[in-house]
Amino acid sequence: MSGKDWQDFEQALGQLHAQSRFRELIPRRWNGIEISDQQGQTLVNFGSNDYLGLAIEAAATSDVLMGAGASALVCGWTEQHELLANQLARFEQTERAVLFPSGFAACSGTIATLCQEGDLIVSDQLNHASLIDGCRLSRAERVVYPHRDVQFVSELLQRDRQRYRRVWIVTETVFSMDGHVAPLAELVDISERHNAELIVDEAHGTGILGEHMSGACEAFGLKDRIAIRLGTLSKAIGSQGGFVVCPNVIADYLINRCRSLIFSTALSPLAVESALRFFATGAGLLNRRDRVTRLASSLRSQLGLSCSELEMQVPIVPIVIGSDEDAMEMSRRLVEHRLFVPAIRPPTVPEGTARLRVSLSAAHTDEMLSRLVDAVR
Repeated sequence: MSGKDWQDFEQALGQLHAQSRFRELIPRRWNGIEISDQQGQTLVNFGSNDYLGLAIEAAATSDVLMGAGASALVCGWTEQHELLANQLARFEQTERAVLFPSGFAACSGTIATLCQEGDLIVSDQLNHASLIDGCRLSRAERVVYPHRDVQFVSELLQRDRQRYRRVWIVTETVFSMDGHVAPLAELVDISERHNAELIVDEAHGTGILGEHMSGACEAFGLKDRIAIRLGTLSKAIGSQGGFVVCPNVIADYLINRCRSLIFSTALSPLAVESALRFFATGAGLLNRRDRVTRLASSLRSQLGLSCSELEMQVPIVPIVIGSDEDAMEMSRRLVEHRLFVPAIRPPTVPEGTARLRVSLSAAHTDEMLSRLVDAVR
């Protein structure tokens, strides 16, 4: 990542410094209507939007604020937010982590902010709506490439790279409706060959893939070659919210320019505390991960679903039915077996590929899995 050229972002931040407009997150401690700053000064808080005092009242009884009260840059950034951001940065072995109130805000806001006029975005056909919306909100030109088609991406950049100031390749690492894993090694090679930037969304990889559970980038040994990685706190981490792990210059640029961060109330302190439990669980996390990946592999084997060894571990197991009506009928019939398996239909998935989407958890028992297999059969 040290060889990346972020000079334009650095120049923009330098201009903000010169204009006394550079913003940074300052962790504060709440005590009722008062807050304490990093120097230990106690200040009466006139920055919060807790108009009825309900967040303060709830904190008095639970020791944790229910709501952040304001955007992170005003006074919604607490010491616990800072702790979580630091934990995520260490976990992802990167310089910084930026927290967002939702994964959607993290994905759409980051792409809309970083990808600018004169740039090109090359986006996988099956990317999540949050990534698609980020691409649409940006001023960059956009090309959607066929799902996981690295040859298309390579030929496109070979032909057109010189026309653009910067090129961004955007993909999920684990696709949420298919359980597919992106061809990350090939995409990294292409991005480096053509001086492009790769942005990946690890929403469904974090906590599942890789020896240390940080996602598909770790599983492929590519963390040090992919500078900007998006993630969520609402899947394996078991909380709510989103994050971006990235170099310092990108973090500062997002804090100063990303509208979905600047103009949103900060992530709820309750969600922060919940996410911190993920990092406090220790070795038990590996046991849970190994449990759910075994269940995923077993279910695919029993249903005769073949895929790569890595994808066998993904706890998203689609059962493609075809028509919307048949998928809905099968979901209803599974309810009769006391099983809830949602039917996913267009436009969430392509026409003619309506499906049942099985999401596995370490909390599922072997008996539950057997019931599912028998009912589906």
